[in-house]
Amino acid sequence: MQFIDLKAQSERIESQLFARFKAIIDRSSYIMGPEVQELESALASFVGVEHAFGVSSGTDALLIALMALGIGPNDEVITSPFSFFATAEVIMLLGAKPVFVDINPVSYMIEADAIERAITEKTKAIMPVSLYGQCADFTAINALASRHQLPVIEDGAQSFGALHHGRHSCALTTIGCTSFFPSKPLGAYGDAGACFTNDAELAQRMQEIRLHGQSARYYHTRLGINGRVDTFQAAVLLEKLNLFSEEIELRQAVAARYNAWLPAGVKRPMISAGNKSVYAQYTIEVADRDRVQQALNERQIPTAVHYPLGLHQQPSVQSFLGNANQHLPATEHAAAMVMSLPMSPYLTEHDQRLVMDALLEVLADETVVC
Repeated sequence: MQFIDLKAQSERIESQLFARFKAIIDRSSYIMGPEVQELESALASFVGVEHAFGVSSGTDALLIALMALGIGPNDEVITSPFSFFATAEVIMLLGAKPVFVDINPVSYMIEADAIERAITEKTKAIMPVSLYGQCADFTAINALASRHQLPVIEDGAQSFGALHHGRHSCALTTIGCTSFFPSKPLGAYGDAGACFTNDAELAQRMQEIRLHGQSARYYHTRLGINGRVDTFQAAVLLEKLNLFSEEIELRQAVAARYNAWLPAGVKRPMISAGNKSVYAQYTIEVADRDRVQQALNERQIPTAVHYPLGLHQQPSVQSFLGNANQHLPATEHAAAMVMSLPMSPYLTEHDQRLVMDALLEVLADETVVC
């Protein structure tokens, strides 16, 4: 069994993909071909924003967003400590300081009510992380950001397609960023990502930054990066986008079965009021996680951990901040307990039952779980 079944989806669109690939090869339009603009138009329409730009990865999407906002040395960016390393990495690459606010222990996302206490005169942005497929509490976050006149960047690497009170992830903040890494709900066949905004000036800046800061060919208005999305990846995403709404609903069905079959004592994903998750992961909490994973692996059931350390515990972050003593109890508890089960739109009921039977057997074994 695979943790994420990418093959079943690929088989559905194989002929369409080959036709698109042949067209790209015939035109030799490998960089910024017409598929890129076609994808950007489709993404903007799907999300419901004025401007969308394909970029080379979710990491570069965050970096481009921060650069467009002018984030640099001595600035502070408030963010979540429970995320992939890229969230903190891009802040530090610009010489700014990530300021971590602990997570809500139920949603695993930044505690909105605690953000305001972390704001200082050096704070230049708030960058919440939408985790495991659902959006952070942007109603509350945007309200406090507005009071302090701070931009908000959504790290929506895991939440593309999710809804918050009827609005899509990446359309909820000053800038929305997402990843199209192959395992994401909408995934390419390599690295890719996108930035989204309704602000025309920010859109212009981001468009220039992803092309080495060019406002015209060989005319570099600002410092930028090589952050373009590849034409082949744009073609892949266009075909996958045709299936995406259907796949979101299939993910709901898979999650519903897990919810129904898990024993009452196991902490399962809690979807916040007003949210619809795309279930990028289906994540539970278990005690003695290493032994549970080992026991499941022996039964040929794959699992994953997102994430085993808080960002404040990462050596490079501690070195950058000069502080190895920060204690964020909700993050540290989650990092020690979370475990993700196999999840994809194409996970069959039969295979899902195998996962559940194995998990229930392991959880019932007192020699495995303490």
